[in-house]
Amino acid sequence: MNKHKLDNSNNTETLNCERYLVNLENVRSSRSQILPTAKAQQMAEILSLLADTNRLRLISALAAQELCVCDLAALTKMSESAVCHQLRLLKAMRLVSYRREGRKVYYSLADSHITNLYYFLVEHLNESDDEVLTESLV
Repeated sequence: MNKHKLDNSNNTETLNCERYLVNLENVRSSRSQILPTAKAQQMAEILSLLADTNRLRLISALAAQELCVCDLAALTKMSESAVCHQLRLLKAMRLVSYRREGRKVYYSLADSHITNLYYFLVEHLNESDDEVLTESLV
């Protein structure tokens, strides 16, 4: 009996589940909403790719308009080689697309989902900044 109590004291989740009944209705209704592991893995890979300042700056530029590597390099103050490397990673995850016009290659965000994701995050940050400003004035 003491051994059982010691095991439970190290695991608060078990302790809580022993005290309270699992709400099976909530579990059943949420089951169809939870991400499958494979989809969660894909999303984690995309989000980890986006967790880079330079790539986000490139995405911010491409959210405004289609640009070539030279323009992106000048705009972000990165080397063309560094821009190409970052674009290659973004392209591999299908976040950017490209088109050729003669010798030039123009990049853009792959679709409206990526553009919307970027703008939703910007909007979220702007709202957070507004809340902080309002709280500091109070």
